Amino acid sequence: MEKWDLIIIGAGAAGLAAGIYASRSGLKTLVLEEKLAGGAASDAPLVENYPGFIQISGAELAEKMVSHCKKTGVVIHDLEAVTTLDLKSEPKKVKTLRSEYAATAVIIATGAHYREIGVKGEKEFRGRGVSYCGVCDGPFFKGKKVVVAGGGNTACATALYLSNLVAEVLIVHRRDAFRAEEVLVRDLKSKGNVKIFWNTEIQEIKGDRTVKSVVLRNAKTTAISEVAVDGVFVQIGESANSALAKEGGVELDETGSIKIDMHQRTNLSGVYAAGDVTNYPVKQIGAAVGQGITAALEAYAYIKRPYYRK
Repeated sequence: MEKWDLIIIGAGAAGLAAGIYASRSGLKTLVLEEKLAGGAASDAPLVENYPGFIQISGAELAEKMVSHCKKTGVVIHDLEAVTTLDLKSEPKKVKTLRSEYAATAVIIATGAHYREIGVKGEKEFRGRGVSYCGVCDGPFFKGKKVVVAGGGNTACATALYLSNLVAEVLIVHRRDAFRAEEVLVRDLKSKGNVKIFWNTEIQEIKGDRTVKSVVLRNAKTTAISEVAVDGVFVQIGESANSALAKEGGVELDETGSIKIDMHQRTNLSGVYAAGDVTNYPVKQIGAAVGQGITAALEAYAYIKRPYYRK
C-alpha cells in the first residue's frame, strides 16, 4: 500500500490549489481524479472575474492550474476513481479501481454535478439535443436555435457564449429577474439574437431522434406554448458530489453538501473538504481556490504539528 502525507480527492480548482500549497509546505501529496484534471472550470466558456486574468477561457485557466500543481511536485492520477474511504482509521485508507493508498490526512474536493430539470424527455434526449455544457456541445448547434434554462451566472455566461455560435438563444427563467452579475446581464441584453422568457419553466422536451421542441409554461398566466428548438442547455445549478464522503462517515447538511468550519475541517479528524462539494455559499473558482489553500495549510498543521488546532 502506497503511503502519502496527504491525499486530495478531486483535481478541480480547489483540489489543485490545495495540492500546490501542500507540496510547497513539504507534504508528500497525491491527487486522485476520476476524470481529467481541471474540474468544472474547464467547462466555462469565458472567465472574466478571476484576479489576474481580465479574460481567459476556463479550459486555459484549468490547464495553467494543472501545470502549476505538477511543477510543485504533486503526483496527479487522472482517470482513477475512488471507490471507498476509510477515514476513521490511522492512517486513513483510500481505495480506487486501480490501487489502495494510505495517508495521514485527506482533503475531499470532489466538486458537484449538473442539476437536472427533471422533466419528460430530458433523460431521453441527453446527448441528442439536451446538454449541460455550452463549451462542450455549443459548436454542434452552429446556426441553429437553442434554449438555455436558468438565470444565474452560469446560465447567462453560457447564453452569451452560444449567442456567438447559434442563430437564436431563448433563455427560460422561472423568475422575473436574473441572479447573475450585472455585467453579464448587461452584455446579454445587448445581444440581438437573445430572447428572454421570464416567469417560465420547461414542462417537456420533445423530439424524435433529436430534440425538436420544448413545451413552456408561464407561471403567472399559466399559458402553455410549444416552441421549436434544436437544443436545450440546462444551467440550473449543481448538486454536491458527496456520496463517497457520506459513506466514509463525513457529515452532510440538508442539501447534501459537506459541512465544514472556517478552517475547512469536517466532523472527522484529519479530514478536510474544499470547493463546490462543501456548504460554503459562494460557488466560484476564486472561492474554491481559497478553500483549497486553507484546507492544505490546515492539513499541514495536522500532519506536521499535531498539537496545533486539535
